[in-house]
Amino acid sequence: MAVRIRLGVNVDHVATVRQARRTVEPDPVVAAALAELAGADAITVHLREDRRHVQDRDVRLLRQTVRTALNLELARDPGVLAVARQLRPEQVTFVPERREEVTTEGGLDVTADEQGLSAVLGPFRELGVRSALFIDPASAQVRAARRVGADAVELHTGAYANARGRDEAARRLEDLRAAARLAHEEGLAVHAGHGLDYWNIHAVRDLPALEEVHIGHAIVARAVLVGMERAVREMRALL
Repeated sequence: MAVRIRLGVNVDHVATVRQARRTVEPDPVVAAALAELAGADAITVHLREDRRHVQDRDVRLLRQTVRTALNLELARDPGVLAVARQLRPEQVTFVPERREEVTTEGGLDVTADEQGLSAVLGPFRELGVRSALFIDPASAQVRAARRVGADAVELHTGAYANARGRDEAARRLEDLRAAARLAHEEGLAVHAGHGLDYWNIHAVRDLPALEEVHIGHAIVARAVLVGMERAVREMRALL
């Protein structure tokens, strides 16, 4: 029996368009509601330290209005952590963050700071908030994620999405498969995201034990042309 993979729709880039003019539209909160109506299983937003797109106001309103599950991506910035602890989303996903990057580049190096990550995950566990770590598909990172007490790993699919040629794509896909198998064996839920679109999702949806994908740019880009509801329905159908 096929497992239904959950679709988390990331609405960051709706906020990116809004912030380009520092105006009130398009509103990521409205976009999230439309995504849910079209079949999204979760709404994902990344509250960055520099607030380049999503604002505190957005996260607070989403916490009140999202009817599926709110997945808050964040780094270990004290101000953002305080917002997350106050709002208690259904899930927090920790990601690396650099001011100069256009989008998230690579996964967390969990092995480099297991003690620090374990300490930051503890309060969320006490609050009943699920935690995920955004990591590269490497066995050392998967095992470290289990040791620090994460509930899930989100496998960084960027290397696969950006692969040049079939051979490289096949190698990158095998890395993802191996990491997914190991994560499942370690008792971690398996999520995936970054660079996924309407074409490369076909291979990723067959990863072992995959429960959830998070897709933003491709869906928002499609929504500009055909509308948010149709864009989400089309991705939902592919899963």
